[in-house]
Amino acid sequence: MDYTSKIRRCFLPLFALILALAGCNAPQLHHRDIHVNVIAGGETQEITLPAGSSVSDALLAAGISVGELDKIEPPPYALLSEGDTIRYIHVEEIFETEEEIIPFEHQVIRNESLPEGETRLMQPGENGKKEITIRRVLEDGVETARSVVKTVVVQTPVPEITMVGVQTAFAPIPIPGRIAYLAGGNAWIMEDSTANRRPLVTTGDLDGRIFSLSPDGKWLLYTRKSDKPPSEEINTLWVVSVDGKPEKPINLKVSNVVHYAGWRPNSGWRVYFSTVEPRATAPGWQANNDLYQVTFGPGWASSAHEIVEANSGGVYGWWGISFTWSPNGLKLAYARPDSVGLVNIKEGTFEPLLDILPLQTHSDWAWIPGITWGADTRTLFTVTHAPPPSLVAPEESPYFDLSAVSLVNDTNVNIVQQSGMFAYPAASRLVVSGQEQMYQIAYLQAIFPAQSENSRYRLVVMDRDGSNRRALFPSGDAPGLEPQTPVWAPDAIEGQTGDFIAIVYMGNLYLIDSATGEARQITGDGLITRIDWK
Repeated sequence: MDYTSKIRRCFLPLFALILALAGCNAPQLHHRDIHVNVIAGGETQEITLPAGSSVSDALLAAGISVGELDKIEPPPYALLSEGDTIRYIHVEEIFETEEEIIPFEHQVIRNESLPEGETRLMQPGENGKKEITIRRVLEDGVETARSVVKTVVVQTPVPEITMVGVQTAFAPIPIPGRIAYLAGGNAWIMEDSTANRRPLVTTGDLDGRIFSLSPDGKWLLYTRKSDKPPSEEINTLWVVSVDGKPEKPINLKVSNVVHYAGWRPNSGWRVYFSTVEPRATAPGWQANNDLYQVTFGPGWASSAHEIVEANSGGVYGWWGISFTWSPNGLKLAYARPDSVGLVNIKEGTFEPLLDILPLQTHSDWAWIPGITWGADTRTLFTVTHAPPPSLVAPEESPYFDLSAVSLVNDTNVNIVQQSGMFAYPAASRLVVSGQEQMYQIAYLQAIFPAQSENSRYRLVVMDRDGSNRRALFPSGDAPGLEPQTPVWAPDAIEGQTGDFIAIVYMGNLYLIDSATGEARQITGDGLITRIDWK
């Protein structure tokens, strides 16, 4: 063993002993306590905690149970130091339900069958009720926020309806069948005589999009404005018995009907309709271009049966499509911005008969051609978009013609040039004379054909081949008609050469003799917007 090794062996035990003695004399570290204040509910507690404790530890030590909405400053995870202050606020959320009265409305219906100034209470008013759910926020028992979270109408108010007489000097005349008319959001009926008038639906919310009597005149199909925002639901579809049996209207449980709902002749209590999807942007909907059937009875309505499934609808299909049944109920025609044709009911498909050049409106609406069946179901009369006479783009042409499409030999004949886009042809009843079947066509002629979108119109009648054309109403120096479909009387009146044609002029009902052009003003309140006659 060398000298260096001996020294290491002697000093190692001595060094270990020195380290052990040094460890015995080293000072010990102690965790000192800290003092913090907890303010809760207006009172202050002083809490002693070990150093390194968090706000959550302090609240636990103070006996405070923290809820999800409670406010704490500083946050629960923060570490505390000597003298810190914690502020705790208990937050409470309370939901309360309050009942509020909905005052009923006062509606006044002007009735020309009552003497001037006479009033009758048709329906007493009744207040409604709604339940309002309110959210209250309390901080340490003091309310800091209050808001309405839900409103439910538990009882719909019933409007008070008062009928006021505005009898006019218009002489009553006998009429065949029944005339239904829409005035001031309510439906009325005339039957047997123009003096015999009675209210049929008095809810005041008919929107006029659908207003159609059944072929036998016993039911009225109509739409009502929805209680929901238009972006959620536009309207609802109803039927009501004209005879009052049953007394209450029947909700068909169908909504968002804009362009078409109607009756199929010889099919009983069946209604056909097409729907749209509400939108917040113009025009307020996206058309489905579909077709459904619903059957109803006293107090009930079946589920809708799909005939044509939702589809794009061709060019400008977002606007929609319209339909019309043939007089015998065997064929269904359609019209949309780019074509006119027939619906294959079995296949649920469209079979075009005539392509239409779509009109570029440069706006949020699209043009749909007016169509009607000839009374013998052999011809479709429709408006077509005519070519422009100059360098104007074809889809922007301002001219429109009235055409006849034969279903017998597949021919298309232009029978009236520059009729206007809203000509809306309508066929009279079928008259059989020997071996010949005859009927007439009424349509609207634009006063300014090159501006037919904004022009007013005159009522014109012609034979089914376009001959014997004559303007009936109004006279040349009077303002024209607003666009509408003329409505023919369902039958003749004894002693009268022609049939009556019903139109709305200046908000009033007029009956025009198709043979002489004699016009009879029937109403004078200026409130009528829609009519039908069966």
